[in-house]
Amino acid sequence: MRSSKLLLGLVVAALAGVLVATAAPVRADTLPVTYNFLSGIPGELTNPGGSLPGSNDWNCKPSAEHPNPVILVHGTGGSQQTNWGTYVPLLKNEGYCVFAPTYGAIKGAPWPITAIGGMGLMSESARELGTFIDKVKRATGAEKVDIIGHSQGTVVPAYYVKYLGGRDSVDKYISLAPVWRGTTVAAADQIGPFVRGLGVRPEQVPLCQACFDLDPGAAFLRKIADGGYYLPGIRYTNIATRYDELVVPYWNGLPPGGSNVKNIVVQDGCSVDYTEHAGMAGSRRTANFVLNALDPEHPRAVPCDRAAPFTGSPF
Repeated sequence: MRSSKLLLGLVVAALAGVLVATAAPVRADTLPVTYNFLSGIPGELTNPGGSLPGSNDWNCKPSAEHPNPVILVHGTGGSQQTNWGTYVPLLKNEGYCVFAPTYGAIKGAPWPITAIGGMGLMSESARELGTFIDKVKRATGAEKVDIIGHSQGTVVPAYYVKYLGGRDSVDKYISLAPVWRGTTVAAADQIGPFVRGLGVRPEQVPLCQACFDLDPGAAFLRKIADGGYYLPGIRYTNIATRYDELVVPYWNGLPPGGSNVKNIVVQDGCSVDYTEHAGMAGSRRTANFVLNALDPEHPRAVPCDRAAPFTGSPF
């Protein structure tokens, strides 16, 4: 009974976070930062297919302090606006040039379907990402970029760096709710092989082709694992949550690595953080881990908030 009441309380708190924005105080020259995964949705509703204020500014020139543009790579069903309502203003205020594509959207569809990205084959999404990164590098004059991915967006860049010539273009590679070794959620590790045994290929699936790239035995993830998950010369940070309901088990996103790999579980040292899969992209605690990964020479204290599921907002 107590556990049921606790779960109900957490759900209510999460829903309350949707209605009451949790915004950090701002100066006149900064963008408001709302620690809530859903905070990017109003931007998509008011500016369909557009970019959040602070992102995709093709006149932005990186500073000496932050020479690498930051590329935000959304998850399955996300977009450049809906996935990154917290991170775009946060990173822009910190002095980064921030860019975010929508990849893998269903071609030729009207809005709002075009705002549902991450649907296509992940190898093709990686090509889209590579084209976008090339454009960012040309516009900014940067030699390298830093990547922050969420969910599916944690493995699409891996294909780009391993197979599409992106190895020398990426400096820091930060993954939120990473899915390096796939997921067993909803028996994906059993359904995937069964469907493949029937001769069905991911490209034959009418809607979410990427969904069939995410079970542990999928050809895409086998290619990501081939030769090791991590490449020398790139600094990797994986940030996972024990309450991940989509990457199951959560440690599938934490393959061990060498000195260029750091694995973090947000609940380590903070038992009141109930952030789950989606909320990882709205949590203040996770965001501070990300800022430290982007700028390890100037570390900051990472707060321990009571973070709600679904939104990641404090409660």
